[in-house]
This record gives sequence, structure tokens and C-alpha cells, in this order.
Amino acid sequence: MIQTYDVVVIGAGPAGENAGAVAAGHGLSAAIVERELVGGECSYWACMPSKALLRPGEALAAARRVPGVREAITGELDVDAVLARRDKLASGFDDAGQVEWLESTGLTLVRGHGRLAGERTVEVTADDGTVRTLVAGKAVIVATGTGAAVPPIDGLPDVRTWDNREITTAKEVPERLILLGGGVVGVEMAQAWRWLGAREVTIVEMEDRLLATEEPFVGEELAEAFTELGIDVRTGVELTKVRRDGDDAPIVATLGDGNELTADELVVAVGRRPRTDDLGLDTVGLEPGESIAVDDQLRATGVDGGWLYAIGDANGRNLLTHMGKYQARLAGDHVAGREVEAWADHRAMPRVVFTDPQVAAVGLTEAQAVEAGPTVRTVSYGTGGVAGAATLGEGVGGTSKLVIDDERDVIVGATFTGPTAGELLHAATIAIVGEVPMSRLAHAVPSFPTVSEVWLRLQEEDTGGS
Repeated sequence: MIQTYDVVVIGAGPAGENAGAVAAGHGLSAAIVERELVGGECSYWACMPSKALLRPGEALAAARRVPGVREAITGELDVDAVLARRDKLASGFDDAGQVEWLESTGLTLVRGHGRLAGERTVEVTADDGTVRTLVAGKAVIVATGTGAAVPPIDGLPDVRTWDNREITTAKEVPERLILLGGGVVGVEMAQAWRWLGAREVTIVEMEDRLLATEEPFVGEELAEAFTELGIDVRTGVELTKVRRDGDDAPIVATLGDGNELTADELVVAVGRRPRTDDLGLDTVGLEPGESIAVDDQLRATGVDGGWLYAIGDANGRNLLTHMGKYQARLAGDHVAGREVEAWADHRAMPRVVFTDPQVAAVGLTEAQAVEAGPTVRTVSYGTGGVAGAATLGEGVGGTSKLVIDDERDVIVGATFTGPTAGELLHAATIAIVGEVPMSRLAHAVPSFPTVSEVWLRLQEEDTGGS
């Protein structure tokens, strides 16, 4: 069976469904292919379930900071209730609601595994083995996302381990847990399951700090908070060998320093790999298993004719859901004939890690800005040093830092740590995208007493711009 549409999208995660919806909104006929659940990784195995697991512990920690409230807390988290809410926020792992929304936009859903089969052609293999051929008159948009990367560690392929999917959907609390990797998945899930009652939680990170791509103070503050919570943080050390003496036996992990760790489960969270190995990229001259390089209109650079687009994690530009959706809107517009240019996904990338303390950053770190070339100055202030933070309770800390292009007097990067730090972020994102001079920001007066008053303190500390 051969069917023709203006646009064929492979992958119905947040990026794919938004690209298809935008194209359909321009009056184009569009089909979207999905082999798993409509809504993708973020809805069922990443963003939504992980935040559902984190929020109860965060709320409890916030309450315990407030005198008069902490005395009223008489118990611990209700694990069954937390997991039930997690399942609810993941729609019970049922995509019926997502399908209803998708079809309301004018998209046609095709269930099955989609592969490129030459120019503008996608073959879809359903679960029963039947094959449908979809031909795109204008464009094919690849939005297949990423899966968990597996590092070359002795014994790892031979033992049962978890990745982000297993840890976010676990049905009970593991007694002993090792998280390999101190990135976002590692730190969020370490804290979530420790809050939920895991007796032993260990993070193993080969870099010298947690969240190593962020400002150095981020990893230091997280490690301090985690240690106080009872999480064992091992940085600057590699995991060299793993074994299980049976599928249900404990896992034994050998570290590069000779120490051994024993746990019930090992979560491999060392990064992501593009899901492009079984996508038919070779039929259009691209390398299977690799990210699809694109230009600023999101078109694959190695394919003639400008008909193949890649968005979200599949192109490797920025592995964040909201940036994938940003690219999706631009790709949908471009297919419809509008002039667009993607640049926020490599110049103003907002990101939030929902730990306690929360970590929020946008744009460049100081080290990245220095490497990029412009002369920069930085300014920092304690997030907990403003009156609004004091109203949140006792022991509120954190750091706020701006990285400023000295010549243009505009912010190119900002990082905040502390409770609700993510709510400070969009102001910084707007300042970076709008290239608002520090002298103009002086007239953006924050309300008192809010944590956002830290913006005023940062400006007061910024003598370089006066």
C-alpha cells in the first residue's frame, strides 16, 4: 500500500508531534509514524515520571525548612501514593489522550517502525509484519530521539542493568542503588529514590564533579547536599568491571581505585545515543547510528534536495525536550515555506535540574564563554541572601551567577542554584535572547520580597557595567 502526504514525520515524541501539528496547521497533509507510545520518552520514561518522583521529596524538604511546619510533620513519604501519582502523570502509560490530541491537529497516525527507503519515501512495518509505504511530497522529518548509551565496561553487556526507563518506572524502592553517571538522570534519580527510602545510594562519576558541564559551584553544592542526605558521591573515579552471580543476585561493581560496591540495581546513566541505527539512513547516503547533522533550517546537510529534516535529539544539537519542540516549530514553518533560522538551541539553551537544591542555567558557563572568545566578566551573589529566600525557611542557600560579554554589556550565560531556582531562569533567557544591556536591566525592578530580588543584588555587585 502506497500513500502520499505533503509531510511524513518519523517519531511521535514532543518534537515530532509538534512539527507535524505545525505543518498541518499550515494546511499541509501530514502523517506521523510511531512504533511505541505517542508522546515519546519525555511523557512516559523521562521528564514527567522523574519529576513526579522528585516533587514529593522536594515538598517535604521545603516544609522542613519552615519553623512551625516541620514540627507538624509526623511521618515519611507514602511510597505507594507517590508511585501512583507518577503513573497518573505518565497517563497510566496509555497514549489514548495523546493520540486524541494528535488527531485533533489534523495528523494521521501510522503505527509501526518507520524507515527511510530512498528519497522522500518511508516504509512502515507494523507489529503484524505488514508494510505500508508513505511518500512525502515536500518533506520527511526525522524525530526519533535517543536511547541510553552503554559504555564499554567489562561485564556490563552480560548483566541485567537499568537505564532511565527502568528507574523512572520502578514498582518498588530498591534497597541498594548505584547510579553510573553524575549527569541529570544520575543526580535526579539518586535523590528521588533516596527520598523514597533507598537505604544505600551511590553515584559514580568519572569527572571530578557532578553535572560537570555546568559551573563548578553547581557540582560542589549538589555533592554537599547529597552527602548530608546520605548519598555516597564518588567523583573522579571510573567503574571498570561489573558482575552478577545470578539474575537475581546483587550486582558487584569494581571501581578504578580498587574499591568494590554492592547493590541490588545498577542504573547506567552516562549519556544518550541517537536512535538512527535502524532508520534506513544508508538509503539516502547518511551513516546509520549517528546524529543527523543539520543546517539552521533543520535540513540534513548530507542530503540533496532539502527534503530531509531532523529535529530534537536526532540531530544532536541540543538534547532537551523544550529545544526539540523549538526546532519542531521552526521545521514545520520552514516546510510550509516560511523563512526561519534556529539559533537559540546553541546560544540560549535553558536547562533545569530538579534536585534540591534546584539547578537552573541558560546560555554559556564562564569557561564556555572564555573559550568562545569574547572578553567576559562575571558576577555572583548568594541566592539565599535575599529577603525572599528567608521567607522560604531556614537554611536556604545557593548561588546566582551571571556571565556578561564585557564589550556589548549583555548577559551570555546565567546559572542559579537553590529552591525554585528554575523560576528565575526565564528572565535570564529573555535577557540573553533579547540582548538586553545591563544598563537597561537596571530598570527591571524585581518585587520585594521575592527570590527574584537576587537580580537587583547581581546588578549592584556588577561594578564592571557601571
